[in-house]
Amino acid sequence: MLGVRVAAGIRIICPKSLVRNASGPTLLTCYHTPQQNRSGPYIPPPGRISFSSLTVHVRHASSITGSDDAGSPGWYASIADSNLVHLTEQLLISSQGGTALPWWASIMCTTLALRTVITLPLGAYQMIVIGKVEALQSEIAVLAKRLRYEVSVRAQECGWKERHCRYQFKKNLHRIVSELYIRDNCHPFKASLLVWVQLPMWVSLSLALRNLSMASSPAGSALQTELSTGGTLWFSDLTLPDHTWVLPISLGLINLLIIEIFAVQRLQVSSLQRYMTHFLRGVSVLMVPIAATVPSSLALYWLSSSLVGLGHNLLLRSPRFRMACHIPPLRSDSQTPYRDLASALRKKYLP
Repeated sequence: MLGVRVAAGIRIICPKSLVRNASGPTLLTCYHTPQQNRSGPYIPPPGRISFSSLTVHVRHASSITGSDDAGSPGWYASIADSNLVHLTEQLLISSQGGTALPWWASIMCTTLALRTVITLPLGAYQMIVIGKVEALQSEIAVLAKRLRYEVSVRAQECGWKERHCRYQFKKNLHRIVSELYIRDNCHPFKASLLVWVQLPMWVSLSLALRNLSMASSPAGSALQTELSTGGTLWFSDLTLPDHTWVLPISLGLINLLIIEIFAVQRLQVSSLQRYMTHFLRGVSVLMVPIAATVPSSLALYWLSSSLVGLGHNLLLRSPRFRMACHIPPLRSDSQTPYRDLASALRKKYLP
């Protein structure tokens, strides 16, 4: 038996297994059942109370605090309180203090600067890798044809079965292609470097602005007060959501435009690419109600980031810019990319 003290002078006698078998911190909610036929309010006497007259509910403390069984904060709170997010907060504060711009202009300028300095070079590098990989396809086709002949000759000499021939062909072709990627320094995985950099940066800036707007940062409520008066036009208070839905709807339209630009650019579309396009369209639509519930500072940053991304995508289509960055020519390249893009969009949506 185990005694659990719930009030001064009162001690509850309950089995040890009730507490021992409960994993993690527990809370005991006990209700005493008083004896009947008593006149006046019941006052429990000091001493011991029989366990049979009690109803005990055992609950995990984590169900009340929202933390895990060890009492540590959840994954979202851990990320929002990480060193990377706090460094991003200091970057935003220093940028606004150094430029003396209002917060809405500082958010837009910081977004433009970060994406131009970090993601635009990575976008150009991504196009270089894609161009090199595309240029290798003709050489890979010739080598694959020669390899298929050599495997067939070897199969006749050694009596290989069809399954073993396919295995040898795939294994040696993979080795040849890997050697070509190493020779030209264009492994396709390097084309995904932009995503692995841009996504953490987007998350860090979003959480930093959320902390500043909700006074969750070490800077406290002083910056929240500045943000509450640091907006403009219809979103004068950056700590409140945009109830006009202008920023959220604009964000959704810009994201959909970016997706459609990539969609009309592809000459051949696989089933996986088609499904990914539909998925990204759904995410763009879903971002509209989400952006309408977060502080306007986040919606403004998301819209600014999408606008900069759209500008970068159009810039990377420029023949002069591609030549300056030494981007190899692609099959989809054109000397009049913007005219062709406008014509493709009109043909697809305005028949």
